[in-house]
Amino acid sequence: MRQIRHDPSDSPSPAPAEVLHGFGTLDHGFHIDAHSHRDGQLVYAACGVLVTTTDAGTWVAPANRVTWTPPGFEHSHRFYGQTDAHIVIIPADLCSALAAEPSVYAVKSLLREAILALTDRADADSDAYRRLRAVIVDELTEAPDQRLHLPDPRDDRLRAITELLRADPAQTTTLAEFGRRVGASSRTLSRLFDAELGMNFHRWRSILRVQHALVHLTDGLSVTDTAVVCGWSNPSSFIEAFAAIVGQTPGSYQALLHP
Repeated sequence: MRQIRHDPSDSPSPAPAEVLHGFGTLDHGFHIDAHSHRDGQLVYAACGVLVTTTDAGTWVAPANRVTWTPPGFEHSHRFYGQTDAHIVIIPADLCSALAAEPSVYAVKSLLREAILALTDRADADSDAYRRLRAVIVDELTEAPDQRLHLPDPRDDRLRAITELLRADPAQTTTLAEFGRRVGASSRTLSRLFDAELGMNFHRWRSILRVQHALVHLTDGLSVTDTAVVCGWSNPSSFIEAFAAIVGQTPGSYQALLHP
């Protein structure tokens, strides 16, 4: 299998990396350090889970999503599970058709096949390669899917709360209890969540838990055990929240991992 190609200066793991393009199988936990590109970059995990982190927050992409990073944005990647990773570079002069901020797009069947076909080619300067890349750009003209985007706050009080939640997503601490820790009322914190993050506290925590659930499901943990580990009181509430955010039930997501 042809490997993902890096600049010669890259170290093997973690890779600080100007990743060029291609595909390869990456081990669980493989990490590409924070870096930026002069061109745009699509990263698709045909199996496994990809986490892309920028100053604007964290995006999680299972096999039905592809992450998009425009030129100039510093970002890092981490891969969970045995990941079949595919990387496509979009030249800067073609990026205006895509989102101006880091994003995640839904992957439909044509887009998936185009990404797989393009990353299997070595003729990046050929007309055929450019036509196939144009198909990919055309397929990404719909609005990005932000359901799996977890924004990061600027306010120090919110940062303290979100860091505590990231350390233990399953905790059931209320916003009022967090407020007593950081010196703010629940009303103030609620307003800050809406103003800075565009969502309320419960929504932010649900997305965080679903992000962790994707990793656990990829690792083979059962739906019931994943629900418990990630903080849901019962599997049915977990299934409902997961389906609303990911677009499929945890059972159907896990079934696609091993077709």
